[in-house]
Order: sequence, then structure tokens, then C-alpha cells
Amino acid sequence: MIRINLLGAPKPKSGKKSAMVSMPSMDVGAVGSPLIKVVLVLAIVGLINAGYWYRLDREKKSIEAQMRQAEQKNRELANIKARYLERQRQADAYKRRVDVIDQLRTGQTGPVNLMAMIGETVNNTEAVWLNSMLDQGNAVAIDGTALSTDAVANLITNLQKTGYFGNIEIKETLQDDQIKDMQAFQFILTCEKAKS
Repeated sequence: MIRINLLGAPKPKSGKKSAMVSMPSMDVGAVGSPLIKVVLVLAIVGLINAGYWYRLDREKKSIEAQMRQAEQKNRELANIKARYLERQRQADAYKRRVDVIDQLRTGQTGPVNLMAMIGETVNNTEAVWLNSMLDQGNAVAIDGTALSTDAVANLITNLQKTGYFGNIEIKETLQDDQIKDMQAFQFILTCEKAKS
């Protein structure tokens, strides 16, 4: 028969009886045993993993807080941008209206200024009368009568001195046969307005 010592106490030698009672003990192995090493490595890895998770969780919460602040700032800036764009549209509309009003005022006084300038120029030129004047936008056609070709030349010179016209050309000049008492010339001038 085989005997197994479950108490872990050494077997007494025959003849001597020991009065000592041995206590049960558990053998976990030596300090260098593989089980302790595995448990120790798992504990260290667990602590490192818990620390890394804690750090990542803090970063996540920090990023979420920054995102909320950024979204709030974005909403504020979107409102400001919308107000700015609305005011910019209003300013553009106002500028267009002012430009139209200025253009209408210029168009309203433009013919008056043209008539006054040509009237004054013709009055300052002797022996010249106008029959008609036609404003063609960037040019003016003048039809008139003069007592001499020198008077037509003086009118052209006086019109050039005003600075209102850039180029003045005689389209046609002919002697008027209907006037018998004196010599008279019919003329047509084309005057290009100077670019301002």
C-alpha cells in the first residue's frame, strides 16, 4: 500500500515520535516560477493599460469641451457673418441707387451744359449761325450757316478751345445759292466728345 502525506510534514524516523504537529502549508513555488512571472507581467500590463485608458479618457473629455466651445464660437461667428453680408448687400444696393441718381443728374444737366457751352461759343464767333444741333451720345453734329469760310474755321478753333471736344471735323461745306445779297456757306461739323 502507498501512503501519501497530506500534511506535508516529514515522516518521523522509526523509533522517535515527534510531539510537534505540523501545519498544512501551500507551496506557491519559488520566486522565479513562471506562474508568478506571468501574474506579475499581467498586473503591470493591466496598470499601464488602465493609466493609458485614463489619459485617453481625459483627452477625450478635453477635446469634447474644446469642440463645444468651438461650435459655440462658430455659431456666433456665423451670426456675425450673416449680419455682415446683409449689411454689405444693403450698402451695395444703396451705392447702386446713389450711382443711378448721380447718373440721372449728370444726364439731366449734360444736354443743358452742352447747349450752354455751344451757344456761348457760337455767340463769341462772328458771322456764324446754327440751324440745328444733334447730340449722338459720344459725338455732336452741328449744322449751320457762316458768312465766310474763315468764320467756320474760327468756330472750329473756338470749339476746340472749350476742351469739351476731342476731334472736330468738317463733314460738308457748300456755298448757299439761295442768299443773293451776300456770300453764305452752309456747313456740317461732327464733334467727338472728349473722354473725361
